[in-house]
Amino acid sequence: MEKLIELIQFLFLGLFQGFTEPIPISSSGHLVMLQDLFGVDLPGLSFEVFVNFGSLIAVVIIYRNDLIRLASNGLAYLFKQNREANVQEDFRFIMYLLIATIPAGVIGLLFEDWIEGTFSSAKMVGITLIITGIALWIIRNLRGTKGDHDLNWKAVIIVGLAQAVALIPGISRSGATIVAAMLLGWKQETALRFSFMLFIPVSAGTLLLDLNELFNNPNIIPYLVAFMASIIATYFSLRWFMNIMAKGNLKYFSFYCFIVGALAFLLL
Repeated sequence: MEKLIELIQFLFLGLFQGFTEPIPISSSGHLVMLQDLFGVDLPGLSFEVFVNFGSLIAVVIIYRNDLIRLASNGLAYLFKQNREANVQEDFRFIMYLLIATIPAGVIGLLFEDWIEGTFSSAKMVGITLIITGIALWIIRNLRGTKGDHDLNWKAVIIVGLAQAVALIPGISRSGATIVAAMLLGWKQETALRFSFMLFIPVSAGTLLLDLNELFNNPNIIPYLVAFMASIIATYFSLRWFMNIMAKGNLKYFSFYCFIVGALAFLLL
């Protein structure tokens, strides 16, 4: 019976993490509040890395055509000396993704413990959720004009820094990067695609750093249940969010962050 309850708990956590990961409400912040509100003993960092990898799989499935094209054109640029305009543009896009990954990687390695110790209380998450809500409200009606061919290294560094800020629980990773991109005048579809493709190297990198702990974990069956749940939940959540972005309904996420953030600050 205990094993069944444990599996149900991990199933719920996988679904919860997977559903909240793509949408701009901060999955890490919600896990902090979940732990504080219900007294749930959440698994360690290796669990979060594992379910984030499930989210990565879902993102790869959704953007598979873009990723295949980028990989093909990137290899053609490097090894076949192909300099056609579309090939060069895709190669630059890959380089921009790598550049934008650097800030979160460096800041995460240097300040991860300090960030967790300083911002991992429910009240702090309440404050940062309200900040996320304000940012989403600011961009709710923006319609940029810049596409993939308009990107430049200064802009992608700013988006990368926004992703680094999202290491703070309550600051949504997708929200922070999309807000930064749209404030820079990017089109919604470009901001969305760049944001979630930027999630790929970050998630893959953290998984590689934690592989040893994952393989030596005796709790692998519950982890696999959460992993599969995360893939499914992320896939449908991201599809839903893409539809919301297309319709320009980000204000509803803003309202949600205001309400939940205020409740967390006042009651937890």
